[in-house]
Amino acid sequence: MSMKFDLSLNDLGSLFPDDFTEEQIAKGKTIFLKQLASRTHKFYKGKMMTVPKAGLYGFNWFNVYYTPGVSMVSTTIRDDNETAYDLSNKGNFIGVVSDSTRVLGDGDCTPPGGLGVMEGKAFLMKYLGGVDAVALCIDNRDKDGNPDPDKIIDFVKMVQPSFGGINLEDISQPNCFKVLDTLREECDIPVWHDDAQGTGCVTLAGLLGALEVVGKKLGDVRIVFEGAGASNTTIARLIITAGGDPKKMVMFDSKGSLHTDREDIKADKRFYRKWELCQAMNPAKIKTREEAIKGADALIAVSRPGPGLIPQEWIRSMAKDPIVFACANPIPEIYPYEAKEAGAAVVATGRGDFPNQVNNSLGFPGILKGALLVRATKITDNMAVAAAKSLANFAKRKGVTPDYIIPTMDEADVFPEEAADVAMQAIKDGVARLDKTREQVLNEARTDIMEARALVQKLMDDGNIKQPPIELVEEALKIAIDQVT
Repeated sequence: MSMKFDLSLNDLGSLFPDDFTEEQIAKGKTIFLKQLASRTHKFYKGKMMTVPKAGLYGFNWFNVYYTPGVSMVSTTIRDDNETAYDLSNKGNFIGVVSDSTRVLGDGDCTPPGGLGVMEGKAFLMKYLGGVDAVALCIDNRDKDGNPDPDKIIDFVKMVQPSFGGINLEDISQPNCFKVLDTLREECDIPVWHDDAQGTGCVTLAGLLGALEVVGKKLGDVRIVFEGAGASNTTIARLIITAGGDPKKMVMFDSKGSLHTDREDIKADKRFYRKWELCQAMNPAKIKTREEAIKGADALIAVSRPGPGLIPQEWIRSMAKDPIVFACANPIPEIYPYEAKEAGAAVVATGRGDFPNQVNNSLGFPGILKGALLVRATKITDNMAVAAAKSLANFAKRKGVTPDYIIPTMDEADVFPEEAADVAMQAIKDGVARLDKTREQVLNEARTDIMEARALVQKLMDDGNIKQPPIELVEEALKIAIDQVT
């Protein structure tokens, strides 16, 4: 078939026939990216490998790095465990831990089913944050197949001597709340739940940018949340921490709105985070989505894959210059073109093939890098808010627009800035074991990130990372066009 693109794939929309509608292009892009992902992952056999960071200059260097020389390293760390940060890769090493019970929008994918996502997190940590990471998908099911949160907790506690931090990922609620809150208090390394804190941080950053575009203040706006999972409940918590007014917020789960009459939530102690929000927001006990959305300034949806889950009528009933975040993956609750047709001033999704991608990849590489560089013992909510403000300020300096409310992943300068701001907040919050200046963290982060990018480019240039055959792209595009036509 005749191709109209190069391998960069920078303009996915241009791949499709000129007579395709916006809806066909949106559907086609989803199919294309999934098909191409399947083919390239098979071609590469995954996304990560282990590469030595120490040089080998002759035979006896084997004896330096292993026995007998390495005995000195072992006994030094034995006598002072903190020296592991100086004598091993612990200080720049993250374990990406998941039980794969809620993988993106696909639900329970079985323990090995999360490997694609966890390797993806490791890939982004290295390239965007200069942080080494490894995927650790674990089987925590009991004899009846039910996931046991205590097994995740025990696992992380056992492996923490090997890592500078832990990134929790794709753990279903309510287990994710117990796992994170327990490990944050009981581990001496930072434990971060990216589906919750990461999504909350980046969504807050995007909201701050969107409010800048429409000329509104965080404390003044009415916000409706569609979905009450780990992501949206943490988004709400961080917005409140940053100055949002919970009395002007209404959140909906599958059974209705959250408020103090929700005895089902109150009775289930596992959902204590949701009950906290029941007590804080929606004092008028608004019950219907239609009533809540009328006159609202912002709609933040992190529910289930669409499209068609958010009617255009909702958006038409919102306040002047409404903000719509439709962040379900892999397909947003409403396509951006539909939201804009209904009058949305700013639209964001979780996808990079639409403007305003609200994606955790803008958060966790810089946040974890900043935490590691000052050897933080935990990542506080204040640190997550500091990261959100760092991202928002970066976009503001460049000039926010309706299609640019938050930085993009290819803006390399954003991650060292974010790392530095997070590190400074860690010091301020009293959870940092090293005292560094902002300039020190900024320079160290920038150096590590540039070295990681240069290493990947060198491997590509030398052919050690091989370019995927163009036929893979052609096959994926043909399937996408055929399925949409």
